[in-house]
Amino acid sequence: MAELVANCPRCGAKHITFDVTSAKPYRVMYGWQNWYEAFGICRQCGRTAIFVLSESVNGNYEHVHKVGLLKVDVALNRYVDVKGHISLKDAVGVEPPDFLPQEIEAVFKEGATCLAVGCYNAAGTMFRLCVDMATRSMLPAEDVPGLNAKTRRDLGLRIPWLFENGHLPEPLKDLSSCIKEDGNDGAHAGNLSEADASDLLDFSIALLERLYTEPERLRLAKERREARREERK
Repeated sequence: MAELVANCPRCGAKHITFDVTSAKPYRVMYGWQNWYEAFGICRQCGRTAIFVLSESVNGNYEHVHKVGLLKVDVALNRYVDVKGHISLKDAVGVEPPDFLPQEIEAVFKEGATCLAVGCYNAAGTMFRLCVDMATRSMLPAEDVPGLNAKTRRDLGLRIPWLFENGHLPEPLKDLSSCIKEDGNDGAHAGNLSEADASDLLDFSIALLERLYTEPERLRLAKERREARREERK
């Protein structure tokens, strides 16, 4: 039986051996690296866990592909890295919009995880942070009338200024009302409901798609059109 040494998420035992009874590959990275969800039984507490494993760059992945992960005759740690385990956080049903900057995508995913597990104040705070990060770059660097240091710093003041000066599309204005009220509630009073967090999610998605997803899709469409025209020449 295949064995894996890992920390047990059920009893907290460190570097304990798990008997791995099944493993299913669910994606391939870089054309060679299989990722697995592996079902293991802890030898300390006897309870189960599903681990996320990726084939190691330092292991003989070709051997694993040939014999199968469960047929490896030494500890799987020689061939795979433990990336985590499946838990309630994996119930996230909201994917970030396409083409987000990496740092904003990470914050959005954290907010989606918080929303999935019922941490609505934390979710609202993360979605508000997405909007904060995305709109900072929209401000002009030079001094302009009505744009002072407080407006630059405070999202609740920055959003109205961006609308009033034509930097944000008018159709988003009604949705934006959740930012100041709900965002501040989540950060300071801790009383956001699921509906409040969902309002912040909706505005975050709508804004991020306008700022990042739609422009990039248009750019890619233009590239494809130009490529087709070049082929016809």
